[in-house]
Amino acid sequence: MDAETRKLLDPRAIARAEALGMNARFIVEGYMAGEHKSPYRGFAIEFAQHREYSPGDDVRHLDWKVQAKTERYYIKQYEQETNFVAHLLLDGSESMKYGSGEISKLEYGKMMAACLSYLILHQRDAVALGIFDEEVREYLPRSDNRDNLFRIMDRLARFDPVGGTRIAPVLHGMASQIRRKGLVIVISDFFDDEEELLEGIQHLRFKGHEVIMMQVLDPFEIDFPFSGMVEFEGLEDIPLVRTRPSQIKKTYHHEFEAFRERLQLACERHQCHFVGLRTDQSLDEALANYLSFRKSTAG
Repeated sequence: MDAETRKLLDPRAIARAEALGMNARFIVEGYMAGEHKSPYRGFAIEFAQHREYSPGDDVRHLDWKVQAKTERYYIKQYEQETNFVAHLLLDGSESMKYGSGEISKLEYGKMMAACLSYLILHQRDAVALGIFDEEVREYLPRSDNRDNLFRIMDRLARFDPVGGTRIAPVLHGMASQIRRKGLVIVISDFFDDEEELLEGIQHLRFKGHEVIMMQVLDPFEIDFPFSGMVEFEGLEDIPLVRTRPSQIKKTYHHEFEAFRERLQLACERHQCHFVGLRTDQSLDEALANYLSFRKSTAG
């Protein structure tokens, strides 16, 4: 594991989450993680799909007929393979490249995704990862194999954003493709068409998925501490703007806070959780605060 990959796992964040008794029941009501009911170690009767064999998978579930035809190894998956599946969706668009300090929004989002993946896999539950901009660019299907963590971190570490943002089609696609009810965690700045975004959230909720919206912002985007004459370089094909921040600061604050409030209220209406994150906030503090809150609300 190289240094770029290793740094995605924040040891303080993991330690504090584990100290809280990190359990999926504190993230989403109704899903009892780690308490698998099937006597077949998570495998039930009804066949669901195949997935390619990974080292560490139980060879008892290899499909030898498929192997004979394709000369490749596939595992039979069943509808109750696990009681809990988390789908992590990370915004990898160009706007996430912004960072006023040591870490960009994308780097923060990558670290959050890596830590959540570790914690979920550590409880022997399943996690899937999608990295998107205008469409899904990288995807790792759900797996409860702990070795999957290394594949997740490798994909996260290697990803470099190039495209614009269109979140809604990604959410609609996930809502249509995910067969089992689960948890969908979206990590993004959510700089996109609000109406379309909320329709995507509503589609996921209609399908019975729990949704957590994690908005990652840079402190400069929130506080707007610029002065003098400033050139703002646009991302995602937005042209360069040259202006005096003092002339627009009041309007900027009003519009930006209104945008965040609309997003929060919409999440409340659709009964999904909104989590505000700043890149100058330590990851362990952000995770610990949210997990404590969910633990208290889950009773």
